[in-house]
Amino acid sequence: MTQTRTRRSRDPAATREVILEAARALLAKDGPEGISLSEVATLAGVNRGTAYQHFETREKLIAATAEWVSDRMFRAVFGDPETIGERRVEQVDIADTTDRLAIFAMENPELCRIWLLQLLASPDPMADPFWREYEGSLQRFAETDLAEDGIDVEVLSVMMLSGAFLWPVWAQSHGRPDQERRDLARRVAQESLRLCMYGSMRADRFPGIADRLRKGLTPTAPSSSPKKE
Repeated sequence: MTQTRTRRSRDPAATREVILEAARALLAKDGPEGISLSEVATLAGVNRGTAYQHFETREKLIAATAEWVSDRMFRAVFGDPETIGERRVEQVDIADTTDRLAIFAMENPELCRIWLLQLLASPDPMADPFWREYEGSLQRFAETDLAEDGIDVEVLSVMMLSGAFLWPVWAQSHGRPDQERRDLARRVAQESLRLCMYGSMRADRFPGIADRLRKGLTPTAPSSSPKKE
């Protein structure tokens, strides 16, 4: 395999990032079953011993990659985790957030699948920043008069994320043009909104989304970074 990096001077943080970058490339290409520390080291341009110094096992390397995905997903869907704070439900654009999540999943299908599997197997899912914000947002929503009664927030969170992250696998998005992938992302966002609107959201409190669903509107793809609130 062709090396993408030349050997670097001793800088532990930079070396760790180079190894993670190589791991992300291989995971996106071959999935977790097809990755080894030796291959990652070769692609990163470091010796195998150096890779093992940073990540003792492939499982730890995959877990670190999942943490990176969580951070990028948080920034793409919610914004900067350092400044976002705990937003009031009324400040959250539910349709826009759903669109952003669907597009991120469509653009990073393998990495999102790895993140989801790591989360589902985790003994402490609340340690993951994205999950904590996502489930927390739904919990705050469920406690307002915007929501229907009796929502099981944990189950709803898993169902919504599983749908968003497994749809790209079903759609076989890798070989499709960018615009077609975005159209597929909007389809899953639209259906997610429809299910929420008539299952967990009080439709009379969201007339704009109700109108979008009635008309079958496909919104313009959101920009790569959410607007500051």
